[in-house]
Amino acid sequence: MTDILTTTAAAVAPTVDYFGNQLGEIVSDPLTAAATWINETFASFDHAILSFYHNIRSEPLDVFVQFFTKLGDGGIFLILLGLFLLLFKKSRKVGFGMILGIAIGALFTNILIKNQVARPRPYMISEEYRLWFSEVWHYKIESEFSFPSGHTTAAMATMTPVFLFLNKKKSWLAFLFVIALGASRNYIMVHFPSDIIGGIIIGGIAGILSYLIIRAIWKKLEAKESPLVRFDIRDLGKNKKKAA
Repeated sequence: MTDILTTTAAAVAPTVDYFGNQLGEIVSDPLTAAATWINETFASFDHAILSFYHNIRSEPLDVFVQFFTKLGDGGIFLILLGLFLLLFKKSRKVGFGMILGIAIGALFTNILIKNQVARPRPYMISEEYRLWFSEVWHYKIESEFSFPSGHTTAAMATMTPVFLFLNKKKSWLAFLFVIALGASRNYIMVHFPSDIIGGIIIGGIAGILSYLIIRAIWKKLEAKESPLVRFDIRDLGKNKKKAA
């Protein structure tokens, strides 16, 4: 482990969080080969960015970031957005792409990668990061491993189909949400920046796979003139007016 990751803070790092929940001991057991390689390869990069966020933090920014990062909790907001888009004919395939993308991303991240890499979160690996974490995050402890970021994976897995299905002159703006959500995870010290990069890559792959699958299915549905393609929730209102 590099010196950067073993740096101790000038103040004593806490052993409990804001609500008195035990944070556990700083990890000293041997890490997996993958976690060790990521830690050592990206140590300087990770520390520089986390230091930047620590240096710019303020109470008003804390409140905003804590609210924003919760938009990614469990992928609920993104799933609801995808379900909403299913109601309209022009956006239905985008909605399906988002929902399938988040499912593929969760499969990759939570089942195939996180437990195998088993990278501890920043506050579990360094006294310095633990102190920073205790200053900014006043909610439940993140219990999963760190790599890759699940929030960022979900965001990228949903925004990639948005980008690919819609007008790319404007739809690229969807990736700003991914960047902002990833930055929020770094700001509250629950992820390393390299976790965010991992989430962007894995989420991008999941999103592209979702796009290709939905596009292929949609072409077949359009050829059959399926009601799934033609239905629009707004038509219900028009039919009621005609009936009246």
